[in-house]
Amino acid sequence: MKRVWEIIGRKQTSIGSAATILAIMVLTSRLLGLVRDRLLAARFAPDTLGIYFAAFRLPNFIFELLVTGALTSAFIPVFTRYLTEDKEKEGWHMASIVINISVLLFAVLAIPVIIWAKAFSKFLAPGFSDHQIALMATFSRIMIICQVIPLLIGNFFTGILQSYNLFLLPALAPVVYNVGIIIGIVTLSGTIGLFAPVVGVGLGALLFMLIQLPILIRLGYRHQMKIDVRNRGVREVGKLIGPRTLGLAVSQVDSTVDLMMSSLLGARMVTIFNFAQNLQQVPIGLFGATVAQAVLPTLSAASVREDRDQFKKAMISAIHQILFFILPASVFFIILRIPLVRLIFGAARFDWNATYLTGMTLFMFSLSLFAQTTVQVLARGFYALYDTKTPVIISVISILTNSIASILFILLFHLPVWALGLSTSIASIINVLILFVMLDKRIGHFPFWDLFGPLVKMFFASIVAGIFIYIPLKLFDQLVFDTTRTFGLILLTGTAGSIGLIVYIAMAWLFDVSEAQSFISLLRRVRRGAPVLLEPASEVVSDSSQDKLG
Repeated sequence: MKRVWEIIGRKQTSIGSAATILAIMVLTSRLLGLVRDRLLAARFAPDTLGIYFAAFRLPNFIFELLVTGALTSAFIPVFTRYLTEDKEKEGWHMASIVINISVLLFAVLAIPVIIWAKAFSKFLAPGFSDHQIALMATFSRIMIICQVIPLLIGNFFTGILQSYNLFLLPALAPVVYNVGIIIGIVTLSGTIGLFAPVVGVGLGALLFMLIQLPILIRLGYRHQMKIDVRNRGVREVGKLIGPRTLGLAVSQVDSTVDLMMSSLLGARMVTIFNFAQNLQQVPIGLFGATVAQAVLPTLSAASVREDRDQFKKAMISAIHQILFFILPASVFFIILRIPLVRLIFGAARFDWNATYLTGMTLFMFSLSLFAQTTVQVLARGFYALYDTKTPVIISVISILTNSIASILFILLFHLPVWALGLSTSIASIINVLILFVMLDKRIGHFPFWDLFGPLVKMFFASIVAGIFIYIPLKLFDQLVFDTTRTFGLILLTGTAGSIGLIVYIAMAWLFDVSEAQSFISLLRRVRRGAPVLLEPASEVVSDSSQDKLG
């Protein structure tokens, strides 16, 4: 037992090691998410599944407003400052108050939404029939009651643990969340139908919260049932969260428009859009969210010390680590989109038309994977500087662009569902460009070649790798592998993808990209059975900051 506590209580004091822990668990969670989607595709028709996916819109709205803004832009920077200033008890006290206030706000928002869930559902999915609306409203009510509160509290637990540079259990929490949904699908779908994954969502949310509780208690956290809006830390969180919450409220317009437009094309298209979105979220969560979460405490600490050089080094290192993986992943998705969709969702109920449209939607999403991942680090750079207004203003511009483009593409030009992926890519690229220019100006400019030199090399290596994926894909299809069968499809996708990966790593190594050196070093350590925590090429956490951050 002591050994177990040593493992889960081990702190990650570099962006590389923290990101590796997060990446391993996010990969596990995302793979389980794909298993979950495969199980759904095998048991339910796309027209039916669209109701289930649409039902998430209302609970997600409440969750995003209460948690996402507070956690990333306000709570973690403020709580990290308490730890940096050796005021741990004050930090615990502030955390308890923020959680209590969030639960109360949840009740205020949830009660009217639960009461008028049917009316809200009809507005959100205008293309659904009365029967589909009634089922969607029922699912939404269950999710709001059983899912949002455990996830709300559990995500604050995640923020606390990450502020201590403890990333293992917070990274494991999404894994058990998907396990809960899978348990619901496997054990209950035969008896209660589409209610099975809804029940699984509630179970997964509870597991998400509970798995983090033991280490939190061991750290010394004791929840206090107090509300004190005059508390200094609470007021700072409130001040920072205001603009971010406003931005998130506007962002709901984006997600709502996507649901409305896809529902007008039919519940089937809601399923196709969500499957493509879930698939493109794998590299975003694996490489973007993990590094962004890992770098935030370091950026916050550098901001407190007013160390701009350290801040820039952390940002550059994080961006390079993300794009080293995301650029080839984009090429991989674009070229192998149809084989991937067939492998993951190719059940009997998921026909060729659904496969093709999902692949095309994935293609459109993949055009902006670099932007969707990089923007997460850039936004956290502003949060660490105690500036939440600038990212909000820029995100509003992006959201309005996405929403207007989606409406034009579907209602005016009558394009298929993949147009919603295209509008997302256009808006994401605009978002990341403006955000970068503003942050660059704010911190006194990044060193140009230090930032863009390795990126040019990565981009060229990705293009070459794409060529080496495309050629065997076309040559081996049917001539070598029988892709009408699953095993042949696996061999084709695996062979083409492996050739492309080898070429990319080799090209990056030849171009002397430091991230390639780190990746090759990681592979060698795996072969030797050594620990696999990846350290960045240039350490971004100074000795003094390591002491302060634990």
